Amino acid sequence: MIVDCHTHVRSLDETDISEHLAAAETVDACVVLATLDLTREKTNENLAGYVGQHGERLVGFAVVNPIKDDFSDKRLAHLTEKLGLKGFVLYCSMSGFHPTHSKAMRFYAAVQELGLPIFFHNGSHSLRAEAILEYTQPYLLDEVARSYPDLKIIVGNMGVPFVEQTLSMVAKHRNVYADLTIRPSKVWQTYNIVVAAHERSVMDKLLFGSGFPLSDAGDCIETLLGFNMLLSDTKLPTVPRGSIRNVIERDSLELLNIEHEQIKPAEPIEAPPATSEQEDA
Repeated sequence: MIVDCHTHVRSLDETDISEHLAAAETVDACVVLATLDLTREKTNENLAGYVGQHGERLVGFAVVNPIKDDFSDKRLAHLTEKLGLKGFVLYCSMSGFHPTHSKAMRFYAAVQELGLPIFFHNGSHSLRAEAILEYTQPYLLDEVARSYPDLKIIVGNMGVPFVEQTLSMVAKHRNVYADLTIRPSKVWQTYNIVVAAHERSVMDKLLFGSGFPLSDAGDCIETLLGFNMLLSDTKLPTVPRGSIRNVIERDSLELLNIEHEQIKPAEPIEAPPATSEQEDA
């Protein structure tokens, strides 16, 4: 099963919806992360309406600012039970709050009780000028993971630009995962991220993501399956194709304990043919 754990719909007009649904056809299911474009309440309601119409393929994560928002039991029940959203996404660096702010820590405790995951969309391949770079550092989540060991945490975008911190976090904590969202055009960055994860023996903690609309799942899958050909004319290290395929085909929803209504698998995507050297890798 292929799950795209990182997609966005920037607005819910007809064009954006049709493009997102077309991209979702490439995978069996995808997570749609609420954005910061509108008020959080309106964004979550709009997102719930959209994913609710396509429950067989889409799963929504609500955007929350725990420093400013009400996260009482009643409010959380509204987001999860009434709206049907299956997790939360936090933008600490863009929203301007430290990941271990005292109010944020109380929010994590409540979410752990619900058994739902949190996607930390702090790092990015293209940070805005107003983002607080200090708050993007994945090591800041170490206290969160230590305090709430049963909380499922996803470090978005591999924690770029702090990839090594991300690898340390996923190696250290059993319930911390990283979102392998790449930019297919950034060959050297992609190569270094995947090789570093392989060398740290944490490929089993990576979840496939596209970052749609900035990248397309099909392009990302094709790039990853052809990983060992990215720099085939060099003598640089390779990564076993099976390890990469396992990341792509990992059922991230099951791993995160998210119930879904997926009923029809997507068409399999063929990997580029392997050379004899790649088959031995």
